Amino acid sequence: MATKKLGSRLETEIERCRSECQWEKIPELVKQLSAKLIANDDMAELLLGECKLEQHLKENPIKQGTSSPGPRAKLTEVRKHLTAALDRGNLKPEFLQEASLIMAKLNYVESDYKEAQAIYSRVALDEMQLVAVPVYRLRMIAEAYATKGLCLENLTALSPANSLHGDREQEIITCYEKCGDIALLYLQEMERAMNVGLQNRSPKPGPTSQEQELGFFLETGLQRAHVLCFKNGNLTKGVGRFREILRAVETRTTQNLRMTIARQLAEILLRGMCEQSYWSPLEDPPQQSPLDDPLHQGLSAKNYALSRRPKVYTGENVFCPQENTEEALLLLLISESMANRDAVLSRIPEHKHDRIISLQSASIVYDLLTIALGRRGQYEMLSECLERAMKFAFEEFHLWYQFALSLMAAGKSARAVKVLKECIRLKPEEPTIPLLAAKLCIGPLHWLEEGQRFAQMVVESGDRSSEFKAKGYLALGLAYSLQATDASLRGIQENLQKKALGAFQRAHSLSPTDHLAAFYLALQLAISRQIPEALGYVRQALQLQGDDSNSLHLLALLLSAQKHYHDALNIIDMALSEYPENFILLFTKVKLESICRGPDDALLSCKNMLQIWKSCYNLTNPSDSGRGSSLLDRAFADRRQLNNITLPDFSDPDTGSVHATSIAASRVEQALSEVASSLQSSAPKQGPLHPWMTLAQIWLHAAEVYLGIGKPAEATACIQEAANLFPMSHNVLFMRGQVAELRGNVDEAKRWYEEALSISPTHVKSMQRLGLILHQLGRYSLAEKILRDAVQVNSTAHEVWNSLGEVLQAQGNDDAAAECFLTALELEASSPIVPFTIIPRVL
Repeated sequence: MATKKLGSRLETEIERCRSECQWEKIPELVKQLSAKLIANDDMAELLLGECKLEQHLKENPIKQGTSSPGPRAKLTEVRKHLTAALDRGNLKPEFLQEASLIMAKLNYVESDYKEAQAIYSRVALDEMQLVAVPVYRLRMIAEAYATKGLCLENLTALSPANSLHGDREQEIITCYEKCGDIALLYLQEMERAMNVGLQNRSPKPGPTSQEQELGFFLETGLQRAHVLCFKNGNLTKGVGRFREILRAVETRTTQNLRMTIARQLAEILLRGMCEQSYWSPLEDPPQQSPLDDPLHQGLSAKNYALSRRPKVYTGENVFCPQENTEEALLLLLISESMANRDAVLSRIPEHKHDRIISLQSASIVYDLLTIALGRRGQYEMLSECLERAMKFAFEEFHLWYQFALSLMAAGKSARAVKVLKECIRLKPEEPTIPLLAAKLCIGPLHWLEEGQRFAQMVVESGDRSSEFKAKGYLALGLAYSLQATDASLRGIQENLQKKALGAFQRAHSLSPTDHLAAFYLALQLAISRQIPEALGYVRQALQLQGDDSNSLHLLALLLSAQKHYHDALNIIDMALSEYPENFILLFTKVKLESICRGPDDALLSCKNMLQIWKSCYNLTNPSDSGRGSSLLDRAFADRRQLNNITLPDFSDPDTGSVHATSIAASRVEQALSEVASSLQSSAPKQGPLHPWMTLAQIWLHAAEVYLGIGKPAEATACIQEAANLFPMSHNVLFMRGQVAELRGNVDEAKRWYEEALSISPTHVKSMQRLGLILHQLGRYSLAEKILRDAVQVNSTAHEVWNSLGEVLQAQGNDDAAAECFLTALELEASSPIVPFTIIPRVL
């Protein structure tokens, strides 16, 4: 009785070691089995043959397409053990089957594919049971199917006459599919058994499931079926096979394989499948698909049955993707999570190889995520994903650069610049990186000194191509030009404008075919009021890029500076035929129409702008009181002629004229407007700020036209529409002052202008109007002080010079007044309809 119990325990331990592939323990257990139990010699031969074969394969692993290397002496021993077990025939039928399967595997290792195939035919592999069998036998059966498939492939390759036989191809794929299914079942059962064992006995040292390896045969079965499907042009079946593997309940052993398959399927969905050919994972695959080779149509259905299948994830309310990008994104996010979890962070030399493989695997996932999320414009989500990759991106330029680009696209400019600095450190010789940093600093961030430093890096980068140097000088010129706009002292302004002009000239000489170099040189000349020279260069820019909206806009402004208003309006109309939704062009059109065609056409353009705004931005106006553009319709009842109007300078960042103080002012305005809106209990503005600023400007332009025809009531209504959006905008406050002046309320106008200047201290129009009111009130010294400050801010504003001349004349300073009047006349002769700085200056 004791002997029977001992034998039972030994058999259980042997079974466990075979299931867990602990081959090194088998010889010792076989000795115990032979010593304690009678008639176990054949079983011992079987076990020794199996363990020696597995140890040989562990020491000399097989690679796809090659036989096992290494000495053949051990294989000879394996054959002796197995032959002895089979020849005596004392084993039970199931153990005889096992011995035959191991012998077939040995024949494959020795490249005797025909003999291996013959053995599989004799043992009736398809009839072997999967229910109520030991776990290790599932592995043996799975490996047998993989080996059979490999033998069939090799025999097909050796006999080219059969290479195109469809039935043979299908038989090979079926073998691999059966292997994959049974392998997943084996791994699930293995993990369940080990978890039960850990619960039932105290932990002890030994191999754990994390150390379990798939091995060549199981891995081949799991990965080869879909490879052959794709190779044969049957994409539908290959995708279906991927999904079957991924739906199986995960085990720790298959985690790396799962990540690889998820990534591969995502790549196929992104690159090889369109929305029309996509089908849901829970639907049956289409019988006819444009994805497949016509010779392999209709082979997508599974043509085999197993008595037992691996468990799959099921349940209610399980998420199922409905389109290819959605499924690809789900797969990639799963892969990214696994890549982050398994990342090798250790920097010690022993882990270098593992770290490189881990990084390469993660990089592929992030590249595919970039494609998937980039297609949907989900840059915010992409930047968050790439931020998680930073933990293993030390000294890895590619991931840092991708992170920087994603931050740029997501609008996180300040962080993008910091990341680009790290990219510059990693690749100091690459000129595109500081150019990108300069673009951000000059554009959305308005860090002009920082942008100048980045541009200087490109310019001083040594023997680089003239194209990059030209871009570097272009960025440098923009930084100088914007700094000149910001400067509060005329001397500093003039010095910076000279530097900007020199940088643009250098850029143009290095790259004479770059339309931007010619355009910005023309723009800088225009700002410096060198109108004829600017016209020459803007025509060059248009010859190089005839449909550039900014070049056409500049040409129109230059013509308006020469008082050719009708020609300027024709140019604007031509530009709008190409860019009908360009609001900067539309604002200029309103001002030109006020002069050339009268207020009716100008108001009609304002109404058209409201309709364009509505179609461009699907937003709900919180201030919509039902009046809408009917305010504009009322303008047509009055046909009076429109007098020549001076329209306000909209120096908001979104109109292109970026000024350091105007940026600060816009932030103050936004904060105060939000406070005021909350006090008035109006609904919050939805979406980004830019559309609402554009809408406010449309209303203010309409108000300006109404003021020009002496209609303060309609102008006030338009201003109120803008005020409902931005109650504390300095432009809104200025326009309220204009209405008060029109009504003769000087004190009220003075108060509005002072409030506008408290928000934006450098708003030149408010300074000029306040100076004139102070002049009317007899406060000449304060009026002179304010107007001189305005001249310092913008030395080309002819209205300010004229007002300063009037104040000086009232004080009896006729010589200085005359000089101011002459300056005003000279500047007015070259003054455009709107300031040249309204055109955006960005890289």
